[in-house]
Amino acid sequence: MTDTPKIELTGVRKAFGPKVVLDGIDLQVARGESVVVIGGSGTGKSVMLKCILGLMRPERGSIRIDGEETVGVGAKQRDRLMGKFGMLFQGGALFDSLKVWENVAFGLIQGRNMPREQARAIAIEKLAAVGMAESVGELWPAELSGGMQKRVSLARAIAANPEIIFFDEPTTGLDPIMADVINDLIVKCTKELGATALSITHDMASARKIADRIAMLYKGRLIWVGPARDIDHSGNEFVDQFIHGRAEGPITMELRA
Repeated sequence: MTDTPKIELTGVRKAFGPKVVLDGIDLQVARGESVVVIGGSGTGKSVMLKCILGLMRPERGSIRIDGEETVGVGAKQRDRLMGKFGMLFQGGALFDSLKVWENVAFGLIQGRNMPREQARAIAIEKLAAVGMAESVGELWPAELSGGMQKRVSLARAIAANPEIIFFDEPTTGLDPIMADVINDLIVKCTKELGATALSITHDMASARKIADRIAMLYKGRLIWVGPARDIDHSGNEFVDQFIHGRAEGPITMELRA
């Protein structure tokens, strides 16, 4: 058993012109661990995720997957790394022109050149894992409710049995009950796969449910990292204000001139 973190960020800095979005991020995610990064809109959560995925390149710092540096790697190495990843996108990002099962199997067919019948069988299996009947596979995304679309997106995220799953605001747009259903499915699916999970959200109910550890991002820095069970007594006034949704406190809304 190795102690090498599954994901490791060291001194990651990303800016857009004069605006520094990530200002020296240090974060480790152990194998099989679920870490949730919380923070308000515009604090850099999505930018951090895009840097890990290789969609953006930080100006400074290191991002390692299984101990392997990923910043600045070539296309072939990046493709190999991407094979370890699954992703649940914020808006679901389903293809309207493909049936549900084809959406779930998309990466298997297009990315791994798997025969369609084999890919379909896996898609039906993964739909079952998120509580959906085989008949749903023949529907179009537009025929599904928001909660069902999110389940399909989760099935797609786990279709290739990824080692790491990224969750981008997994409960956005869902009512509280459906959000809790999705949270339960996230926990179930990641545990069954033995996958490492890194999520970003501002939904504290979701963070509490799916996280082993929580990290809070504020003004480009991780200002608190700790076990999810300790979030209510973090001793950090920024964290306390955020998790209780209070207007009064050290976090102020930035207004554009």
